[in-house]
Amino acid sequence: MNIDLIFKIASIGILLSILHTVLDKAGKEEFGYITTLVGVVIVFGIVIGLISKLFNNIKTLFQLY
Repeated sequence: MNIDLIFKIASIGILLSILHTVLDKAGKEEFGYITTLVGVVIVFGIVIGLISKLFNNIKTLFQLY
């Protein structure tokens, strides 16, 4: 597993937590929740791409068409 991917997901989480806290303190709770939701969707997109690669590798390995 690539360690850069773990750092990328962790940095997205740290950035989102800071942004959510700043927006929450500014009285914009709705925008804070929206930014958190967008961040979760981005991370899920990254993970879904990796799962897709995994299934393609398994299909290639066992020569399933």
